[in-house]
Order: sequence, then structure tokens, then C-alpha cells
Amino acid sequence: MTPNIRALLVHLFTATGAVFAMLAMLAAAQTEWSLMFLWLVVAFVVDGIDGPLARRYQVKHYAPEFDGVLLDLIIDYLTYVFIPAFALFQSGLMDGWTGWFAIIVITFTSALYFADTRMKTKDNSFSGFPGCWNMVVLVIFALHPNFWVILAIVTALAITMFTPLKFVHPVRTERWRPVTLPMALAWTFFAGWAAWVDFHPQSWAHWGLVVTSLYLLFAGIAQQIIPPKSDQNTNP
Repeated sequence: MTPNIRALLVHLFTATGAVFAMLAMLAAAQTEWSLMFLWLVVAFVVDGIDGPLARRYQVKHYAPEFDGVLLDLIIDYLTYVFIPAFALFQSGLMDGWTGWFAIIVITFTSALYFADTRMKTKDNSFSGFPGCWNMVVLVIFALHPNFWVILAIVTALAITMFTPLKFVHPVRTERWRPVTLPMALAWTFFAGWAAWVDFHPQSWAHWGLVVTSLYLLFAGIAQQIIPPKSDQNTNP
């Protein structure tokens, strides 16, 4: 197999995320929330794998006719933002005007964030909350907090999208990656488990989601507070 074909296959693999997005949307239209989230988890797995494959097989060099970054962003907006926002609104978890407020804030701020050329930091983390609403909404479905709590979470995360707070990329952020990557894999496992059991309130998957979500949410901020060991060693 030539390098050009391998690179093209990576693009085709990335594009399957659009198919999973459509399957998730069809499930959401029928209020089959567990099935919707299962498809979104599959799309999340694809998104986690295609980046390393793209770098390994040098898609920019061997298949430059397709813009992998643009393709990834289009699919990410569907699976990370649009479909989860629709589910949050349509599920009835947010009452009255709060539901309208949430979907407007989520879709509007995320569109701006995805187009922001400053979203990545020098260490390949994200500057501001990276619009991972699929993860947030899945945890909300699992825990069923009060709609005022949901509103506070949505508002706070939307604001942090445009702050210098750092959020780790599970694969590309090198610092703490031996912990971060297993945490991301564990989150994916617990998310699939929670959706598979239809978000049963007694499922242990919910505890796993809480622990892994808290780590992924605050690890980058902790890195900003705690200097790297190399910096500590150079201090007098």
C-alpha cells in the first residue's frame, strides 16, 4: 500500500464520524437518548484515533487534496456541540427559557471557539473550554441535576471558552499524559457503559464518569498552577 493510499484512508476514516453523527441525530430525533450517546461515543473514539493516524501517515504531505483539520472541525461541531445541545433541549432536562438559553449559548459560543485561531496553546492543550459538550451533556444525562445547576454549568463553561484557562488534550498534551490518556480512555469506557445501561441511577459507571470528568476538566488548570519539575529545579 502506497503512502498516498494510507493517507487517503485516514481521511476516509475521519469522515465516518459524519455517519455516526447522522445515526446519533436520528436516534435523538426519536428520543432514544442511550442509543444517541452510544453513537456519539463511537464518534468520540474515531476522533481520538484519527489525529495520531494523520500525523503518523503524514496526511498533509501525502493527501493534501483533503483538509483534514477542516473535516475534523465540521464533524466535531456536529458531534461535540450541535447534537448534544439538541438533546439537552429536547430531553426536557432544562425548563422553559433555560433550555432556549442553553442551546443558544452552546451553539453560538462554540461556533466562535471552533473558528478561533488561538484555541491551541504551545503545549498542544486548549486555551479555554474546548466545546466538549458531548461529554458534559452525557454526564448531565447520567446524574440528572436540577436544571438550575445545569444552567450554571453551561454558563460557566461557555464563559471559560474565552478565558486563558487551559484544558488538556488527552493525546497531544505531553505533561501528565501517562495519567491523562488512561483517564480519557476510562471516561470513554464509563460513558459507553452508562449509555448501555440506559443511565440507570444505580450504575457504578456514574461514579467513574464523575471522577474522570473532574480530572479532565481541571488537569489543565492544575498544570497552570503547578510549575513543571524542570522549572522547579532551576529556581534558586
